[in-house]
Amino acid sequence: MPQPPQMPNNPGFGPKYDRVKPPENASDVPRYLKELLGGFFSRFGYILALVWRTGKWILFAMSLIALLQGIIPVISSVILQNILNSLQLVVSQGDTAANASFWQSDIFYFLILFFVIQALTRVISSISGAVNRIAGEKVVKKVKTQIMEKSKEIDIASFDRVAFYEKLENANREAGNRPIQILSQMFVIISTVIQLVSYIVILSSAPDMWWAVLVIAAVSIPSALINFIYRRKNFDYVRRRSKDRRQMNYYSDLIVNKDLVKEVRMFDLGDTLIGLYNKVFNGYYKGLVNLIRDESIWHTVIAVVTSVSNLILYVLIALKVFNGSIMIGDYTLYTGAITSIAGCLGSLIGNSATIYEGTLFIDNLIAYMKEKTTVVPRLETPRKVNHGSPHTIEFEHVSFRYPGTDIDVLKDINLRFNPGETVVLVGLNGAGKTTLIKLLTRLYDPTEGRILLDDEDIRDYDVKDLYRMYGIIFQDFGKYAVTAGENIHFGEIHREYKLSEIEDSARQSGAADYIEKYPLGYDTPLMRIFEPTGMELSIGQWQKLAVARAFYAQSDILILDEPTASLDPMAEQEIFNQFDRLREDKTTIFVSHRLSSATVASLIVVLENGRVVEKGSHTELMDKRGKYYTLFSTQAKRYVAEAKRQSGERQINI
Repeated sequence: MPQPPQMPNNPGFGPKYDRVKPPENASDVPRYLKELLGGFFSRFGYILALVWRTGKWILFAMSLIALLQGIIPVISSVILQNILNSLQLVVSQGDTAANASFWQSDIFYFLILFFVIQALTRVISSISGAVNRIAGEKVVKKVKTQIMEKSKEIDIASFDRVAFYEKLENANREAGNRPIQILSQMFVIISTVIQLVSYIVILSSAPDMWWAVLVIAAVSIPSALINFIYRRKNFDYVRRRSKDRRQMNYYSDLIVNKDLVKEVRMFDLGDTLIGLYNKVFNGYYKGLVNLIRDESIWHTVIAVVTSVSNLILYVLIALKVFNGSIMIGDYTLYTGAITSIAGCLGSLIGNSATIYEGTLFIDNLIAYMKEKTTVVPRLETPRKVNHGSPHTIEFEHVSFRYPGTDIDVLKDINLRFNPGETVVLVGLNGAGKTTLIKLLTRLYDPTEGRILLDDEDIRDYDVKDLYRMYGIIFQDFGKYAVTAGENIHFGEIHREYKLSEIEDSARQSGAADYIEKYPLGYDTPLMRIFEPTGMELSIGQWQKLAVARAFYAQSDILILDEPTASLDPMAEQEIFNQFDRLREDKTTIFVSHRLSSATVASLIVVLENGRVVEKGSHTELMDKRGKYYTLFSTQAKRYVAEAKRQSGERQINI
């Protein structure tokens, strides 16, 4: 089967809706801000809805924590002011004996309250961490489940597009942790705003210091601009270099892939794969370092300016203490307010920029969840398959090309498969045999023409009900890291698991010969991915297990895409004999390179370059002496020569 060509990497990633066109002139600025903020609030609303569906308690808990974390630091600062001012009064009076006992003074009670507040701060911080971790796990599970639910519905054709893999990679990488991080930071902003407003009120109450708030805000504006600019640059860079990350993951996975480790070791590919990984990483890393360096330079300059402005404000407040305008506790409160306002503004800027960047990454999840599914019933009330009865299948002028290509893999196919027929598809690699099977089973829809099932368009049937009609073994059949019995049960997963039926299917395929020798029998885990007691099967043993799945499925049409490619001729013939007994009056479609299986077929279809070049029975096509005759004769000569060679070796040994 020809592989669909690789699409060029899409540097813009995904749909265009996540792009906001920058302003070209001053009149465009309102439009730009509207679209930018609209996109931000839309994405943030999506996150809120996602977390709400995950667990309403998460939002309530985070809201309460944000409220407490906003109020407590301000209360703590006011208490500290009162402690210091009370101590200054006691010292200034100079006669402590005249005053009440320390243990009965306001200072003692303020100290107790201060340290209660400090303890409460640590408790709330601990609870906040626990809530974030628990909520994070639940949200990750919710998002991963959404991605899996969507993946089971997405068209198979989507998996042939590079842009789709970018969506999938980005959604899997970012979407799991981003929502709870963004929400957590949003609640940090809420608590920060509470602190900010409180400290602005406190600083504004200082004699002749109301303008200090404006100075702090002015110094913070450049920092805000730098944060937002570089968050966008970082997002654009990561999205643009999605191909690099997929390549790095691919090369690193190859070297630890259990199915490839033997070949990697024997061909000494380890250093080559590591070199390819490093080459891609170096290019990716270079651009990332440049971004981080440039942003750090700007922040360093802004930090120096901020420190100088804070120093001037501290000196001015210290002069007021020196002149007796305010007390030491007031100094602590006001300078603390300056530090806190600057910190709150920095936190608001940093968290807002991070939230903005995070919501941009949420577009990856939104884009994936908006992937269109086209393989759906055309009718509002889909037709149901008449299970348990013979079926007729007809191809009418069917052509097909893979998405994003302009080359037809199948061209004007006209075929009819009658009930009970045994059909064999013949042709060289790339002739289109497996693609025809994918269209027949409606994994893809034709580009042109239509396929009829019992004289009705296949697109009018319920898709899941249609799939149940087929018992199929693909050329690249699945190998699942579950028990041997469960592997067979996957052939019809909605049917009740009955060991006797599993065993019967395994015996028919020959898989019972090795399964029943294992100590755990059909409960034996396969592959050593999860269980140290797992058994590793040869490719031939896996193929017998895949055939057992087909036997287990109570299907109306059997489709076998190279089902015995890894079996020796004797084992292959045994499987075909079993299928003869199994299929009874069912339609059976074989794809096989070994043309000995075609001799019993009622219809042989010869494909070449996506077209049907011959069709008929074995006798008819041999008499025709065309393409099939050439293929069959060439293969038969090879078998005869091999048989003579083996016979000669036996005579020599005798």
